[in-house]
Amino acid sequence: MKLAVHAADLTWPGGAGELATTLAGVARAADEGGVTTLTMMDHWFQMEQMGGPAQPMLEGYTSLGFLAGVTTRVELGLLVTGVTYRHPGLLAKTVATLDVLSGGRALFGIGAAWYDREHHGLGVPFPSMKERFERLEEAIQVCEQMWGPDEGAYDGTHYQLAETVCRPMPLREGGPRVLVGGSGERKTLRMVAQYADACNLFATDRDELAHKLEVLDRHCADLGRDPAEIQRTNIYGGDVLGDVDGFLRQAETWASLGLDMVWVGPSSDDPVGSVERLCTEVLPRLEQLG
Repeated sequence: MKLAVHAADLTWPGGAGELATTLAGVARAADEGGVTTLTMMDHWFQMEQMGGPAQPMLEGYTSLGFLAGVTTRVELGLLVTGVTYRHPGLLAKTVATLDVLSGGRALFGIGAAWYDREHHGLGVPFPSMKERFERLEEAIQVCEQMWGPDEGAYDGTHYQLAETVCRPMPLREGGPRVLVGGSGERKTLRMVAQYADACNLFATDRDELAHKLEVLDRHCADLGRDPAEIQRTNIYGGDVLGDVDGFLRQAETWASLGLDMVWVGPSSDDPVGSVERLCTEVLPRLEQLG
């Protein structure tokens, strides 16, 4: 099983004045230590369950551009881009730029968005859930077209582009890997089956997770997609270093269901040191699972 690091809580020692240095240290530790993927969040306000808008939050793609310059091998992405935050034509250009400047290391994570407070707070339209999912599907289609040979028009319900030109193209043919985040059974997992190279689920109970994966497999069967083409991942919300054996037991359960990557977060008191410890104390044992 692979290890991914997700930098969600940025209340790190030293505050804003040290944030760039600490983030670069986290990224270098992950890059040099064998972490497969490094992600940031895509929010303008910190989430309520992590302290809300009073806590620090960096803009996602600006942060990834910075991280591309201080790493050499780790995959970089957002977990996940909110579809309402950027016009898909500009989003496709942004992700392609990240891919080119990182040497082909961009991961394109995207979801339907959910955090209404930050939208209302900054005056950004927040459509209904139905419309957000319609926009999510169209945004993926726009990005796929811009990263492919068709530079013609795209005429959707919500987005109309006269020319889907993207130069330079992403280094990976067809564009970066696509991850659709979320575990909704009717819409999200269907989009995973139709468009994605990876999914990210939010489930800790074994039976719930097994059920979600069965739903994904059924969508794949309906669409004629080989489910083995889709990487299955999950987020671990606990303190890994506080209970390494407990974490590995959980990861072993997930591996038995077909998951092959788990996201964990740096500790807030020692983010760089905790990632270094994850790479030396946890990763070798994690790689033996699955």
